Amino acid sequence: MTAARDFREGFVGMIPVCIGTAPFALVCGVGAAAAGASWWSALGMSAIMFSGAAQILAVQLLAAGAPLAVIVLTCFVAGLRFLMYSAAMAPYLRPLPQRWQQGLAFLLTDQAFAAGVRHFGAGHPPRQAARHYLGAGIALWSSWQVMNLAGYFVGNLIPATWSLDFAVPLCFIALVAPQFRAMPSIVAAVISGFAVLALAGLPMKLNLIAAGTLGIVAGTVADLAKERWTRR
Repeated sequence: MTAARDFREGFVGMIPVCIGTAPFALVCGVGAAAAGASWWSALGMSAIMFSGAAQILAVQLLAAGAPLAVIVLTCFVAGLRFLMYSAAMAPYLRPLPQRWQQGLAFLLTDQAFAAGVRHFGAGHPPRQAARHYLGAGIALWSSWQVMNLAGYFVGNLIPATWSLDFAVPLCFIALVAPQFRAMPSIVAAVISGFAVLALAGLPMKLNLIAAGTLGIVAGTVADLAKERWTRR
């Protein structure tokens, strides 16, 4: 019963986020249809890649007739941020069996990472937090497939003036904002925010990776400085 409750709480807790990401999933489905993909190809890409940014890039490059190697490399670069996410999640997942680590790694997304780190960091036992994370990940993955298909079949009926893609940054803000309770987190956010704008000229969206790295370094330095100041 406890395991089912942990999974259910994670699933239900992710539903508001699923609603927030629905417009982005619709856009991905519309993009796949516009690129000429079949519905089962669009669903397969969505189910396996499970990344809105990578899906948008892939369908745009496919429509432009780009070579497969270029598409794979571009999506790889766009997903480099998950290396940072994985490094942050690794200490929490290390006590779990390998099959759990691999399964949860597949469900790693921006939203699942934000929710997962918050839950793991709250001090819950690893298995309990993992079941909660699994429920959240399954909720997000399932809703993503449904809304991708909806976008593929009926997304073109939605007026462009609605600007559904604007819901994506709003969703991220809602997830990340509660973490800004300590100075290191605030420093990391400010530095990475300035860096992503200052480095916008870098090719292949590498400014995201560079800004994330600078934010991590700045947050770590601020945390170390805070500890030294506290010990005085």
